[in-house]
Amino acid sequence: MSPCHSWILVATFIALVQDSSCRSVLNATHFEHLLKRFHSRAKRSISQIDKDEILQLHNHLRGEVYPSSSNMEYMEWDYELERSAESWAQQCVWDHGPSHLIKSIGQNLAVHWGRYRSPASHVQAWYDEVKDYTYPYAHECNPWCPERCSGSMCTHYTQLVWATTNRVGCAINVCGRMNVWGEIWENAVYLVCNYSPKGNWIGEAPYRHGRPCSECPPSYGGGCKNNLCYKDNAVRRPQHEQTNEVEPPQINTDVLNPWTVPYSQPQPQPKEEPNNMEYMTQVIECETKMRDRCKGTTCNRYMCPRYCESSKAKVIGTLYYETQSSICRAAIHQGIISNEEGGLVDITRRGKIPFFVKSSRNGIQSLSKFKSANGFSVSKVTTQAVDCYTTVAELCPFKKPATHCPRINCPPNCLEEFPFWARVIGNKIYSDRSSICRTAVHAGVIKNHIGGLVDVKPVEKKNRYTAASKNGIQSESIKNPPDGKAFRIFAVA
Repeated sequence: MSPCHSWILVATFIALVQDSSCRSVLNATHFEHLLKRFHSRAKRSISQIDKDEILQLHNHLRGEVYPSSSNMEYMEWDYELERSAESWAQQCVWDHGPSHLIKSIGQNLAVHWGRYRSPASHVQAWYDEVKDYTYPYAHECNPWCPERCSGSMCTHYTQLVWATTNRVGCAINVCGRMNVWGEIWENAVYLVCNYSPKGNWIGEAPYRHGRPCSECPPSYGGGCKNNLCYKDNAVRRPQHEQTNEVEPPQINTDVLNPWTVPYSQPQPQPKEEPNNMEYMTQVIECETKMRDRCKGTTCNRYMCPRYCESSKAKVIGTLYYETQSSICRAAIHQGIISNEEGGLVDITRRGKIPFFVKSSRNGIQSLSKFKSANGFSVSKVTTQAVDCYTTVAELCPFKKPATHCPRINCPPNCLEEFPFWARVIGNKIYSDRSSICRTAVHAGVIKNHIGGLVDVKPVEKKNRYTAASKNGIQSESIKNPPDGKAFRIFAVA
């Protein structure tokens, strides 16, 4: 080795170069046949401690990707992949291989000499290529995603975080003499990690961006662990470590049939609690005045009838209206609703207004009043479709004097969503960190299997939120989070 090299020299890792014409995974039976060719009855060349460290670090790094992944799968150790990695590591060839296997698996390589380095340090170095990698968002893939790597290599990182790669097996071998880029390294420590299913498909992103575990394959049954799609207590194909025995230990098939999912009693559907429906929106008439209706905390959304332009009810002011004004005619005057259709109006109380100015708008002549009085303003109500994870804190957090949220359209089946990311905090009055739609199911204002429209009213914070089990959802009891606010949720007639 040349003297210019430091005492400890770590090889730059070679990427898995893939054949762009190969865009289909080989037959699974053929793949298993190839792996079995690399079985060894010798003792494994990687310690249990190193194996655990490699696997744990893989899953930790996969769960921390940025931008976040919606379909990243939990990775498991695979002894077949380990043995194929061991067979290749024993060849002491600084290249990917063997050639007839590499099209079926992913592979990352690393080598060093000199002072001890843990295998996990190489795994971290593979991941650190992220600094040179730019994730391709969905709108950039038309249909193929651009490859954007500003450094010499990013494919170790992309293989490590390839969402559908869920098995890994690694091996370490000390090579007495190994040719690394034309130089002979003595006692080189060679790490080979094999992956399946393989990643680094040309023109594809390594994972889908989104809320963690929100797009897991159905086989995971909605399970999620540390931001990874996870199947708890899964029945998996048994894997045997090879030992020096003539035959591997026998499995009692009466105890476990790996191809049969154990029968389990169907879970009863949660009963929906009886609920006295509460409505925020009040149906009013053309003549209804603001001060006629504004009693209590829910008087800020109204449903106006059609054809209020011809009503004789007074409208006092422009932009800000005196509280003796007709709510619906003020909304027409302001252009919030039309005379022919009527519709929803949100009200914000403005306190004392020094005077009110007349004007003619949209077929309605308002009056002036040059005397201080309480006033209000009107605003349009929109409807917004959300997902099961949307919170009031994200959408319309409480701000004084009042905050108006759009009318929310919730999807069905939010009960089944992962509760860690779709929390429900409180009862009757909820923390604004709660999922709006799961809160609606909890409160009984919509049915889980249908979804539907709800009204939300942001309010000031509570010091503490109490828990309750309703309609199949157990809410949380916590102190108010820092800077947290609250909300109430209402049915829509």
